[in-house]
Amino acid sequence: MITDARVAHPTVSVRRLCELHHVSRSWYSHQLGREAVDQDQQLAEDIEAVVLKWTGYGYRRVTHELARRGRSVNHKRVLRVMRERRLLCRARRRFQTTTDSTHNQSRFANLLPHVIPTRPDQVWQADLTYIRVKQGFVYLACVLDSFIREVVGWSLSRFMDVALPLAALDNALKARRPAAGLVHHSDQGVQYASRIYVDRLRSMGMIPSMSRRGNPYDNARMESFYKTLKTEEVNVQDYLDLDDARQHLDHFIGELYNQERLHSSLDYVPPTEFATRYHSA
Repeated sequence: MITDARVAHPTVSVRRLCELHHVSRSWYSHQLGREAVDQDQQLAEDIEAVVLKWTGYGYRRVTHELARRGRSVNHKRVLRVMRERRLLCRARRRFQTTTDSTHNQSRFANLLPHVIPTRPDQVWQADLTYIRVKQGFVYLACVLDSFIREVVGWSLSRFMDVALPLAALDNALKARRPAAGLVHHSDQGVQYASRIYVDRLRSMGMIPSMSRRGNPYDNARMESFYKTLKTEEVNVQDYLDLDDARQHLDHFIGELYNQERLHSSLDYVPPTEFATRYHSA
């Protein structure tokens, strides 16, 4: 084979190789081109297997996922093949307001610029979003650990009242049991500013922190998580009702996102794997 000849004679010119194997240079070039097409076809199939599961993966995450599967390949080649086969994701964004900050409840300063998390359970970030179902909307509240990017608590409800984020917070507290002094960051929504919610934070020794009004960038990590959730799960599903949505979301958040999805800020490993490495270091 041509590839074998090149390995056997790494310093021999193309012309000399053709003479050694009694073939024309045009035939040699054609064979190399055909081999490159075959290799790209196999790579495309490997990439498709990744993006079928992770619809929101760009070429860098795909490259790292291929490496984890034993397929080492240059990211530039992955990008080229994904462009040629139109496998690059194109996220669609839909908006519905879930934050009501026109209230007279307590508001708190944004502490995130002054706290750089260096360990788990040091900073939690919380937010609400809507989920479309057949007959309208249901609402999801999540709590995310800012250091390991793991969603440590979540809850789904037909109602966007204070009981929803409280349930997510309680689930996070049961799962993690953080020490006093944890910074809890949210927007200025009435649910998070309510006396019931703030009292719950303080009873657990947690310090409230809030984004500036109308500034989602102050809670960027939660925004990033919800963008991933909508792109890779919600926007590709057609939930029947609350129970159907809960079943899918529990699987996506608890298993796929936390345990399998690669995170660029964590050196392309999943949150739970990153946490395991941290605790074993």
